[in-house]
Amino acid sequence: MSFAKKTVQHLDCAGKRVLMRVDFNVPTANGEVTDDSRIVAAMPTIRYLLQKGARVVLVSHLGRPKGGPEPKYSMRPVQVRLERLLRQPVSWADDCVGPAAEAAAAALTDGQVLLLENLRFHPEEEKNDPAFATALAKLGECYVNDAFGTAHRAHASTEGVTHHMRPCVAGFLMQKELEYLGKALDQPTRPFVAVLGGSKISGKIDVITALLAKVDRLLIGGAMMFTFLKAQGIATGKSLVEDDKVELARQVLADAKAKGVELVLPVDCIASTAPDGSAPGTAKRVEQLQPTEMGVDIGPDSLQLFAAKLADARTVVWNGPMGIFEVPAFAAGTMGVAKAMAELKAKGAVTVVGGGDSVAAVHESGLAERFSHLSTGGGASLEFLEGKVLPGVAALDDEGK
Repeated sequence: MSFAKKTVQHLDCAGKRVLMRVDFNVPTANGEVTDDSRIVAAMPTIRYLLQKGARVVLVSHLGRPKGGPEPKYSMRPVQVRLERLLRQPVSWADDCVGPAAEAAAAALTDGQVLLLENLRFHPEEEKNDPAFATALAKLGECYVNDAFGTAHRAHASTEGVTHHMRPCVAGFLMQKELEYLGKALDQPTRPFVAVLGGSKISGKIDVITALLAKVDRLLIGGAMMFTFLKAQGIATGKSLVEDDKVELARQVLADAKAKGVELVLPVDCIASTAPDGSAPGTAKRVEQLQPTEMGVDIGPDSLQLFAAKLADARTVVWNGPMGIFEVPAFAAGTMGVAKAMAELKAKGAVTVVGGGDSVAAVHESGLAERFSHLSTGGGASLEFLEGKVLPGVAALDDEGK
Protein backbone atom coordinates (compact mmCIF):
# COMPACT_ATOMS: atom_id res chain seq x y z
CA MET A 1 0.00 0.00 0.00
CA SER A 2 1.68 3.19 -1.13
CA PHE A 3 0.90 6.15 1.09
CA ALA A 4 -1.83 8.02 -0.80
CA LYS A 5 -2.37 11.04 1.45
CA LYS A 6 -0.81 14.49 1.33
CA THR A 7 1.85 15.16 3.97
CA VAL A 8 3.41 18.22 5.61
CA GLN A 9 5.78 18.35 2.65
CA HIS A 10 2.81 19.46 0.50
CA LEU A 11 2.12 22.41 2.84
CA ASP A 12 2.92 26.03 2.11
CA CYS A 13 3.00 26.93 5.81
CA ALA A 14 5.37 29.89 6.16
CA GLY A 15 3.73 32.55 8.32
CA LYS A 16 0.59 30.44 8.74
CA ARG A 17 -1.02 29.03 11.86
CA VAL A 18 -0.93 25.25 11.65
CA LEU A 19 -3.32 23.33 13.89
CA MET A 20 -1.51 20.07 14.61
CA ARG A 21 -3.17 17.10 16.31
CA VAL A 22 -0.54 15.18 18.25
CA ASP A 23 -0.74 12.16 20.55
CA PHE A 24 0.79 13.45 23.78
CA ASN A 25 -1.22 10.98 25.89
CA VAL A 26 1.83 10.25 28.05
CA PRO A 27 2.18 8.91 31.60
CA THR A 28 2.78 11.55 34.27
CA ALA A 29 3.54 11.40 38.00
CA ASN A 30 3.96 14.25 40.51
CA GLY A 31 3.48 16.80 37.75
CA GLU A 32 6.20 15.35 35.52
CA VAL A 33 6.20 13.29 32.32
CA THR A 34 7.60 9.82 33.11
CA ASP A 35 7.87 8.55 29.51
CA ASP A 36 8.23 11.06 26.67
CA SER A 37 8.51 8.61 23.74
CA ARG A 38 5.23 9.81 22.19
CA ILE A 39 6.35 13.44 22.42
CA VAL A 40 9.71 12.54 20.87
CA ALA A 41 7.92 10.69 18.06
CA ALA A 42 6.17 13.93 16.98
CA MET A 43 9.38 16.01 17.03
CA PRO A 44 10.35 15.57 13.35
CA THR A 45 7.04 17.06 12.18
CA ILE A 46 7.06 19.90 14.73
CA ARG A 47 10.67 20.82 13.91
CA TYR A 48 9.98 20.69 10.16
CA LEU A 49 7.04 23.10 10.50
CA LEU A 50 9.06 25.48 12.68
CA GLN A 51 11.95 25.48 10.21
CA LYS A 52 9.46 26.41 7.47
CA GLY A 53 8.35 29.43 9.54
CA ALA A 54 4.97 28.05 10.59
CA ARG A 55 3.14 29.11 13.75
CA VAL A 56 2.36 25.77 15.37
CA VAL A 57 -0.73 25.19 17.53
CA LEU A 58 -0.58 21.77 19.22
CA VAL A 59 -3.67 19.90 20.48
CA SER A 60 -3.84 16.57 22.27
CA HIS A 61 -5.77 14.59 24.84
CA LEU A 62 -4.28 13.09 27.99
CA GLY A 63 -5.90 10.33 30.06
CA ARG A 64 -9.62 9.84 30.51
CA PRO A 65 -11.06 12.86 32.35
CA LYS A 66 -14.69 12.39 33.34
CA GLY A 67 -16.70 15.07 31.55
CA GLY A 68 -14.67 18.13 32.55
CA PRO A 69 -11.31 19.55 33.66
CA GLU A 70 -9.29 17.41 36.11
CA PRO A 71 -5.94 18.85 37.26
CA LYS A 72 -4.21 15.44 37.17
CA TYR A 73 -4.87 15.28 33.42
CA SER A 74 -3.56 18.76 32.60
CA MET A 75 -1.16 19.11 29.66
CA ARG A 76 1.07 21.41 31.77
CA PRO A 77 3.77 18.75 32.45
CA VAL A 78 3.89 18.13 28.69
CA GLN A 79 4.56 21.84 28.07
CA VAL A 80 7.61 21.66 30.37
CA ARG A 81 9.01 18.55 28.64
CA LEU A 82 8.26 20.03 25.19
CA GLU A 83 10.26 23.17 25.98
CA ARG A 84 13.21 21.00 27.00
CA LEU A 85 13.02 18.88 23.82
CA LEU A 86 12.55 21.84 21.46
CA ARG A 87 15.01 24.06 23.38
CA GLN A 88 12.65 27.00 23.01
CA PRO A 89 9.69 28.50 24.92
CA VAL A 90 6.25 26.94 24.33
CA SER A 91 3.23 29.22 24.80
CA TRP A 92 0.27 27.96 26.81
CA ALA A 93 -3.52 28.38 26.84
CA ASP A 94 -5.75 27.20 29.70
CA ASP A 95 -8.36 25.94 27.24
CA CYS A 96 -8.31 24.35 23.79
CA VAL A 97 -11.20 26.44 22.37
CA GLY A 98 -12.71 29.87 23.01
CA PRO A 99 -11.34 33.39 23.46
CA ALA A 100 -8.19 32.49 25.47
CA ALA A 101 -7.09 29.83 22.98
CA GLU A 102 -7.90 32.09 19.99
CA ALA A 103 -5.95 35.01 21.50
CA ALA A 104 -2.93 32.79 22.23
CA ALA A 105 -2.98 31.41 18.67
CA ALA A 106 -3.31 34.90 17.16
CA ALA A 107 -0.32 36.12 19.23
CA LEU A 108 2.08 33.56 17.72
CA THR A 109 4.83 34.72 15.38
CA ASP A 110 6.74 32.65 12.80
CA GLY A 111 8.60 29.69 14.34
CA GLN A 112 6.70 29.78 17.63
CA VAL A 113 4.73 26.98 19.32
CA LEU A 114 1.55 26.98 21.39
CA LEU A 115 0.28 24.02 23.43
CA LEU A 116 -3.41 23.96 24.33
CA GLU A 117 -5.03 22.36 27.38
CA ASN A 118 -6.45 18.81 27.22
CA LEU A 119 -9.05 18.30 24.46
CA ARG A 120 -10.98 15.80 26.58
CA PHE A 121 -11.77 18.42 29.22
CA HIS A 122 -14.65 18.95 26.75
CA PRO A 123 -16.98 15.93 26.29
CA GLU A 124 -17.76 17.36 22.82
CA GLU A 125 -14.33 16.20 21.61
CA GLU A 126 -15.17 12.48 21.76
CA LYS A 127 -18.73 13.11 20.56
CA ASN A 128 -17.30 14.75 17.41
CA ASP A 129 -19.56 17.74 18.12
CA PRO A 130 -19.75 20.01 15.01
CA ALA A 131 -19.74 23.27 17.05
CA PHE A 132 -16.65 22.11 18.97
CA ALA A 133 -14.92 21.12 15.71
CA THR A 134 -15.73 24.58 14.29
CA ALA A 135 -14.23 26.22 17.40
CA LEU A 136 -11.03 24.17 16.99
CA ALA A 137 -10.80 25.10 13.31
CA LYS A 138 -10.65 28.81 14.23
CA LEU A 139 -7.21 28.22 15.74
CA GLY A 140 -5.40 27.42 12.49
CA GLU A 141 -5.30 28.08 8.76
CA CYS A 142 -4.33 24.52 7.85
CA TYR A 143 -4.32 21.17 9.64
CA VAL A 144 -1.77 18.42 10.29
CA ASN A 145 -2.63 15.09 11.92
CA ASP A 146 0.38 13.30 13.42
CA ALA A 147 -1.61 11.37 16.05
CA PHE A 148 -1.73 7.83 14.69
CA GLY A 149 -2.73 6.57 18.16
CA THR A 150 -6.14 8.27 17.81
CA ALA A 151 -6.62 7.79 14.04
CA HIS A 152 -9.17 5.00 14.64
CA ARG A 153 -11.48 7.45 16.45
CA ALA A 154 -13.81 9.86 14.66
CA HIS A 155 -13.39 12.68 17.18
CA ALA A 156 -13.71 16.44 16.69
CA SER A 157 -9.92 16.93 16.57
CA THR A 158 -9.26 13.98 14.21
CA GLU A 159 -12.25 13.98 11.86
CA GLY A 160 -14.71 16.80 12.60
CA VAL A 161 -12.19 19.62 12.23
CA THR A 162 -11.28 18.51 8.68
CA HIS A 163 -14.74 19.62 7.45
CA HIS A 164 -13.80 23.23 8.27
CA MET A 165 -10.14 23.48 7.17
CA ARG A 166 -8.04 22.96 4.06
CA PRO A 167 -5.46 21.66 3.44
CA CYS A 168 -5.54 18.72 5.89
CA VAL A 169 -2.39 16.60 5.73
CA ALA A 170 -0.48 13.85 7.55
CA GLY A 171 2.61 14.41 9.69
CA PHE A 172 5.77 12.34 9.29
CA LEU A 173 4.86 9.97 12.14
CA MET A 174 1.42 9.25 10.68
CA GLN A 175 3.05 8.67 7.29
CA LYS A 176 5.69 6.33 8.75
CA GLU A 177 3.10 4.32 10.72
CA LEU A 178 0.89 3.76 7.69
CA GLU A 179 3.76 3.00 5.34
CA TYR A 180 5.29 0.36 7.63
CA LEU A 181 2.01 -1.28 8.61
CA GLY A 182 0.62 -0.99 5.06
CA LYS A 183 3.70 -2.45 3.40
CA ALA A 184 3.85 -5.32 5.92
CA LEU A 185 0.25 -6.24 5.10
CA ASP A 186 0.07 -5.55 1.37
CA GLN A 187 3.58 -6.13 0.03
CA PRO A 188 5.30 -8.40 2.54
CA THR A 189 8.59 -10.04 1.67
CA ARG A 190 8.00 -13.70 2.48
CA PRO A 191 7.97 -15.70 4.66
CA PHE A 192 5.51 -13.37 6.43
CA VAL A 193 5.06 -14.34 10.11
CA ALA A 194 2.60 -12.83 12.60
CA VAL A 195 3.07 -13.24 16.36
CA LEU A 196 -0.06 -12.64 18.41
CA GLY A 197 -0.40 -12.63 22.19
CA GLY A 198 -2.51 -11.01 24.85
CA SER A 199 -5.18 -12.35 27.11
CA LYS A 200 -8.30 -12.68 24.99
CA ILE A 201 -9.11 -14.21 21.63
CA SER A 202 -12.24 -12.00 21.53
CA GLY A 203 -10.10 -8.85 21.27
CA LYS A 204 -7.96 -10.32 18.49
CA ILE A 205 -10.34 -12.46 16.44
CA ASP A 206 -10.73 -9.85 13.67
CA VAL A 207 -6.94 -9.51 13.47
CA ILE A 208 -6.49 -13.29 13.35
CA THR A 209 -9.11 -13.61 10.60
CA ALA A 210 -7.55 -10.78 8.55
CA LEU A 211 -4.01 -12.12 8.97
CA LEU A 212 -4.93 -15.70 8.04
CA ALA A 213 -5.51 -14.41 4.50
CA LYS A 214 -2.03 -12.85 4.35
CA VAL A 215 0.57 -14.67 6.49
CA ASP A 216 2.58 -17.84 5.92
CA ARG A 217 2.84 -18.57 9.64
CA LEU A 218 0.92 -17.49 12.74
CA LEU A 219 2.43 -17.92 16.22
CA ILE A 220 -0.02 -17.64 19.11
CA GLY A 221 1.02 -17.03 22.74
CA GLY A 222 -0.42 -15.16 25.71
CA ALA A 223 -3.44 -16.35 27.66
CA MET A 224 -5.48 -16.74 24.47
CA MET A 225 -3.37 -19.81 23.65
CA PHE A 226 -5.41 -21.71 26.25
CA THR A 227 -8.67 -21.13 24.40
CA PHE A 228 -6.99 -22.76 21.37
CA LEU A 229 -5.58 -25.61 23.48
CA LYS A 230 -9.03 -26.25 24.97
CA ALA A 231 -10.41 -26.35 21.41
CA GLN A 232 -7.96 -29.22 20.81
CA GLY A 233 -9.22 -31.07 23.90
CA ILE A 234 -6.23 -30.25 26.13
CA ALA A 235 -6.95 -29.60 29.85
CA THR A 236 -6.04 -26.02 30.78
CA GLY A 237 -6.23 -26.02 34.61
CA LYS A 238 -7.12 -22.59 35.99
CA SER A 239 -5.73 -20.76 32.94
CA LEU A 240 -7.73 -17.92 31.45
CA VAL A 241 -10.05 -19.51 28.88
CA GLU A 242 -12.94 -17.89 27.04
CA ASP A 243 -15.35 -20.79 27.01
CA ASP A 244 -17.73 -19.01 24.63
CA LYS A 245 -14.87 -18.68 22.10
CA VAL A 246 -13.68 -22.31 22.06
CA GLU A 247 -15.77 -23.09 18.98
CA LEU A 248 -14.37 -19.97 17.29
CA ALA A 249 -10.81 -21.12 18.07
CA ARG A 250 -11.65 -24.51 16.54
CA GLN A 251 -12.85 -22.71 13.40
CA VAL A 252 -9.63 -20.65 13.21
CA LEU A 253 -7.55 -23.85 13.44
CA ALA A 254 -9.60 -25.36 10.59
CA ASP A 255 -9.35 -22.17 8.49
CA ALA A 256 -5.58 -22.04 8.94
CA LYS A 257 -5.30 -25.63 7.77
CA ALA A 258 -7.53 -24.97 4.76
CA LYS A 259 -5.49 -21.91 3.76
CA GLY A 260 -2.14 -23.67 4.22
CA VAL A 261 -1.12 -21.31 7.02
CA GLU A 262 1.11 -22.87 9.67
CA LEU A 263 -0.53 -22.05 13.02
CA VAL A 264 1.94 -22.64 15.85
CA LEU A 265 0.81 -23.02 19.48
CA PRO A 266 3.07 -23.30 22.54
CA VAL A 267 4.10 -26.81 23.63
CA ASP A 268 4.94 -25.84 27.21
CA CYS A 269 4.14 -23.04 29.61
CA ILE A 270 5.15 -21.56 32.95
CA ALA A 271 2.63 -22.93 35.46
CA SER A 272 1.82 -21.14 38.72
CA THR A 273 -0.99 -20.94 41.27
CA ALA A 274 -0.76 -17.12 41.53
CA PRO A 275 -0.84 -14.69 38.58
CA ASP A 276 0.74 -11.92 40.70
CA GLY A 277 4.04 -13.78 41.07
CA SER A 278 3.55 -14.55 44.78
CA ALA A 279 3.84 -18.29 44.00
CA PRO A 280 6.74 -19.73 41.98
CA GLY A 281 6.38 -20.70 38.31
CA THR A 282 7.45 -24.04 36.89
CA ALA A 283 7.97 -24.98 33.25
CA LYS A 284 5.82 -27.91 32.16
CA ARG A 285 4.23 -29.36 29.03
CA VAL A 286 0.83 -27.80 28.34
CA GLU A 287 -0.96 -31.14 28.73
CA GLN A 288 0.54 -31.57 32.24
CA LEU A 289 -1.11 -28.48 33.79
CA GLN A 290 -2.71 -29.42 37.11
CA PRO A 291 -6.33 -28.37 37.97
CA THR A 292 -4.97 -25.88 40.56
CA GLU A 293 -2.45 -24.29 38.15
CA MET A 294 -2.65 -21.64 35.47
CA GLY A 295 -0.34 -20.88 32.56
CA VAL A 296 1.28 -17.44 33.07
CA ASP A 297 3.84 -17.41 30.22
CA ILE A 298 5.04 -19.56 27.35
CA GLY A 299 7.71 -22.05 28.40
CA PRO A 300 11.38 -22.38 27.31
CA ASP A 301 10.63 -25.08 24.70
CA SER A 302 7.90 -22.90 23.18
CA LEU A 303 10.29 -19.95 23.07
CA GLN A 304 12.83 -22.11 21.25
CA LEU A 305 10.09 -23.28 18.86
CA PHE A 306 8.92 -19.68 18.20
CA ALA A 307 12.53 -18.51 17.63
CA ALA A 308 12.99 -21.34 15.09
CA LYS A 309 9.75 -20.38 13.31
CA LEU A 310 10.93 -16.75 13.16
CA ALA A 311 14.47 -17.51 11.98
CA ASP A 312 13.77 -17.40 8.22
CA ALA A 313 11.06 -14.69 8.36
CA ARG A 314 11.46 -11.64 6.10
CA THR A 315 8.43 -9.75 7.45
CA VAL A 316 7.17 -10.02 11.04
CA VAL A 317 4.25 -8.28 12.72
CA TRP A 318 3.93 -8.71 16.50
CA ASN A 319 1.00 -7.69 18.69
CA GLY A 320 0.48 -8.77 22.30
CA PRO A 321 2.71 -10.19 25.07
CA MET A 322 3.41 -13.90 25.54
CA GLY A 323 2.54 -13.93 29.25
CA ILE A 324 1.95 -11.74 32.30
CA PHE A 325 5.10 -9.81 31.42
CA GLU A 326 4.52 -7.03 33.96
CA VAL A 327 5.41 -9.65 36.62
CA PRO A 328 9.21 -10.06 36.15
CA ALA A 329 9.10 -13.80 36.92
CA PHE A 330 6.65 -14.30 34.03
CA ALA A 331 8.32 -12.05 31.44
CA ALA A 332 10.85 -14.46 29.90
CA GLY A 333 8.61 -15.51 26.98
CA THR A 334 7.81 -11.94 25.93
CA MET A 335 11.43 -10.80 26.32
CA GLY A 336 12.62 -13.89 24.43
CA VAL A 337 10.35 -13.12 21.47
CA ALA A 338 11.64 -9.52 21.50
CA LYS A 339 15.22 -10.84 21.39
CA ALA A 340 14.46 -13.31 18.58
CA MET A 341 12.81 -10.54 16.53
CA ALA A 342 15.62 -8.07 17.22
CA GLU A 343 18.08 -10.44 15.54
CA LEU A 344 16.03 -10.50 12.33
CA LYS A 345 16.44 -6.85 11.32
CA ALA A 346 20.20 -7.36 10.91
CA LYS A 347 19.38 -10.13 8.41
CA GLY A 348 17.29 -7.69 6.35
CA ALA A 349 13.84 -8.57 7.69
CA VAL A 350 11.16 -5.94 8.34
CA THR A 351 9.98 -6.17 11.96
CA VAL A 352 6.92 -4.23 13.08
CA VAL A 353 5.49 -4.17 16.61
CA GLY A 354 1.86 -3.09 16.83
CA GLY A 355 1.33 -0.91 19.84
CA GLY A 356 0.49 -1.29 23.51
CA ASP A 357 2.06 -3.90 25.78
CA SER A 358 4.35 -5.39 23.11
CA VAL A 359 5.96 -2.00 22.45
CA ALA A 360 6.35 -1.45 26.21
CA ALA A 361 8.08 -4.85 26.42
CA VAL A 362 10.46 -3.98 23.57
CA HIS A 363 11.41 -0.71 25.28
CA GLU A 364 11.91 -2.61 28.54
CA SER A 365 14.15 -5.14 26.78
CA GLY A 366 16.48 -2.35 25.63
CA LEU A 367 16.25 -3.62 22.05
CA ALA A 368 14.03 -0.88 20.57
CA GLU A 369 16.75 0.33 18.14
CA ARG A 370 16.90 -3.13 16.58
CA PHE A 371 13.31 -3.10 15.26
CA SER A 372 12.17 -1.62 11.94
CA HIS A 373 9.14 0.08 13.46
CA LEU A 374 7.41 0.32 16.84
CA SER A 375 3.87 1.58 16.43
CA THR A 376 2.68 4.37 18.73
CA GLY A 377 -0.96 3.33 18.38
CA GLY A 378 -2.37 0.29 20.19
CA GLY A 379 -6.02 0.36 19.11
CA ALA A 380 -5.22 2.11 15.82
CA SER A 381 -2.62 -0.47 14.77
CA LEU A 382 -5.00 -3.31 15.71
CA GLU A 383 -7.81 -1.85 13.60
CA PHE A 384 -5.39 -1.24 10.73
CA LEU A 385 -4.24 -4.88 10.92
CA GLU A 386 -7.92 -5.87 10.82
CA GLY A 387 -8.22 -4.01 7.50
CA LYS A 388 -10.53 -1.30 8.85
CA VAL A 389 -10.62 2.25 7.51
CA LEU A 390 -9.24 4.68 10.11
CA PRO A 391 -11.46 7.82 10.20
CA GLY A 392 -8.56 10.11 11.11
CA VAL A 393 -6.68 8.97 8.00
CA ALA A 394 -9.66 8.89 5.63
CA ALA A 395 -10.36 12.56 6.51
CA LEU A 396 -6.99 13.77 5.18
CA ASP A 397 -6.43 15.14 1.68
CA ASP A 398 -5.67 12.56 -1.01
CA GLU A 399 -2.45 12.92 -2.92
CA GLY A 400 -2.99 14.19 -6.46
CA LYS A 401 -6.05 16.25 -5.52
